[in-house]
Amino acid sequence: MRTAIIADDHDVVRHGLAAVLAEIDDVELVAQAANGIEAISLVKQHHPTLLLLDAAMPMARGIEVFSEARRWSPDTRIALVTGFTSTGLLTDWMAAGVDGLFLKSCAPDEMKTGFEAILSGGNYIAEEIIRMIAEKSDRPELTAREREVLALIAAGNMNAAIATRLSISAKTVEKHRASLMAKVGAHSISELLVYALREGLLDEHRQL
Repeated sequence: MRTAIIADDHDVVRHGLAAVLAEIDDVELVAQAANGIEAISLVKQHHPTLLLLDAAMPMARGIEVFSEARRWSPDTRIALVTGFTSTGLLTDWMAAGVDGLFLKSCAPDEMKTGFEAILSGGNYIAEEIIRMIAEKSDRPELTAREREVLALIAAGNMNAAIATRLSISAKTVEKHRASLMAKVGAHSISELLVYALREGLLDEHRQL
């Protein structure tokens, strides 16, 4: 009997994923976790065949759970099921070696097909994610410093605080802010925040 664990801090998501797993033969859902620490503990206890993992949960981020799951149960197949649509974040997960990538908006039939493939030792990337990554060239390229400044702006920091945090001048922060707004086509801080949310740059615990 193959086993599975679901790790997501939203009840409705766990319920939906459990329903998909129930349609797959010879798979038993042995546990569910609502936070990252619980997820790590359950993986260490059960060594499941499959872990369905959210990218952002309280107490430990998805990438931390992923790393610990790989450490304690290296044979566990891990599929990310996320609300993030940032191609940068999704490609980072691909580079990390996740076995599957799904959006929470994926149809149950596609999830079932993908989970079956992963349980059988294969890999699966949702069609919508493949499409988004194929269109990645249309996204503006931000420097590492611009991404840092954007993240701090999204966290509510003013120029002076950002300057102190990054050990640069307030004038340099203002230049980065102007460059960011030009690159992403934003005309206000609120539009910058929308971009930061879409690209996964806000605090992960505040996102889907």
